[in-house]
Amino acid sequence: MGKKAAPVAIGRLERFVADSMSQQTTVQPKITLDPSAKKVACIGSGPASLSCAGVCSKAGLKVDIYEALHEPGGVLIYGIPAFRLPKDVVAREVAGLEALGVTFYLNYVGGATVTLADLQAKYDAVFIGVGAGLPHFLGIPGENLVGVFSANEYLTRINLGRAFQFPAYDTPVFLGKEVTVFGAGNVAMDAARTALRMGADKVTIVYRRTKAEMPARKEEVEHAEEEGVQFALLAQPIEFVGNSEQHLVGVKLQDMALGEADQSGRRTPMPVPGAIHEVATDLAIVALGTSANPVLLRATPNLTLNGKGYIATDPTTGETQLHNV
Repeated sequence: MGKKAAPVAIGRLERFVADSMSQQTTVQPKITLDPSAKKVACIGSGPASLSCAGVCSKAGLKVDIYEALHEPGGVLIYGIPAFRLPKDVVAREVAGLEALGVTFYLNYVGGATVTLADLQAKYDAVFIGVGAGLPHFLGIPGENLVGVFSANEYLTRINLGRAFQFPAYDTPVFLGKEVTVFGAGNVAMDAARTALRMGADKVTIVYRRTKAEMPARKEEVEHAEEEGVQFALLAQPIEFVGNSEQHLVGVKLQDMALGEADQSGRRTPMPVPGAIHEVATDLAIVALGTSANPVLLRATPNLTLNGKGYIATDPTTGETQLHNV
């Protein structure tokens, strides 16, 4: 089909099957676990912990999930907008786990409210699924101005905090009219499309390479274009500009040209000498990726980390150097 027309939309067919099945399936009765069943604790309630809990509970283990935020789902809830992943889909998965005997403890911050040592003392095994919630920034002047946000904070306020329903929900959100988004991954596309839905007049994605090198899925880029997101390509921010009240009013961009390919196979962007221009913006969203959430790691110095700051594990079993963790 891809040779002659549009390829078969396998993902949409899978979505149709899942949605149809969920409409036909009644809620499962709660199961009664054997009191002597071994117990597992999951730190975090994102996709990894939800998957782990499903596997363990079906195997007859008692699973408790400890989530830092006030709603389970992790990045499925706070990071992915409802227009890409409806919230009722996540709620259905959580309800299915509860029917299997999984218990959710909300507002438990791993490494603060509850520590790994606390859980090791109470459970036979612990699964760490705290995610990669530490945002990367540009490291340029003016990044602390009012109006500069990480994509993490911006999307969390709107998705988890329901800021799109303000004032019915009392989570404030910064409303920009001329929005710039830095980065070109799926999160950048989510942030840009969300900003349009929040009433922005103009949203521009700034990327230092060309559209061909964008890491976002092609479909996500096409959806952003269809909705009116603009692209400033071969441009790199070098300074955010503020007014006398320290509010963001613009960003200076350095024009770039593509040089030789780097280790990833993408051509390396190089600055064009003297080619700097400024564009107006009152809301900047930095979507340059994330690193491991540091809260639990800082509180647990006996966890061995690898060179990238993630927990070192056995490549076969996933176990850390701590037994049954």
